[in-house]
Amino acid sequence: MLKIQELREIIRLVDQSSISEFVYEKDDSKIKIKKQTEVQTNTVVSELAAAPQQTVETPAVTEKKEEIVLKEIPKKQATTEVVEDNDDSLVEIVSPMVGTFYRKPSPESDSYVEEGSKITESSIVCIVEAMKLFNEIEAETTGEVVEILVGDGELVEYGQPLFKVKTK
Repeated sequence: MLKIQELREIIRLVDQSSISEFVYEKDDSKIKIKKQTEVQTNTVVSELAAAPQQTVETPAVTEKKEEIVLKEIPKKQATTEVVEDNDDSLVEIVSPMVGTFYRKPSPESDSYVEEGSKITESSIVCIVEAMKLFNEIEAETTGEVVEILVGDGELVEYGQPLFKVKTK
């Protein structure tokens, strides 16, 4: 079974390479990553015989799709990324997977964290539900939650920021 860091590294390497599909199988696990080539539209210049030169600009469109299929989900842990703001002490806790974000373990329970909550590396900050599995997400950083970036019940993407945490 691959660790989440190993899976992220594979995704990064496939994204940076010229290959369009990658498949890894081991025991009951299978990882399949596909990407499509980029399509780009640029500026078009046309000249008419009797008219002055006209420039027609079309926006540059870049499409890149990646498909990731996992049969076995590795251990779920959030990652933290340093936010590039003026405040170096802010980090983001990001989603380790695609799924539905929940702030509390059940509808009648209190939220795991609120703005102003103190957290440690092992603090559970939320649940991300994927394929009917409820995965508790650990903070992996110590500090104070200063902003919750996702609403309860919203769909989140892999790597999407969930929380901003002040670490100093």
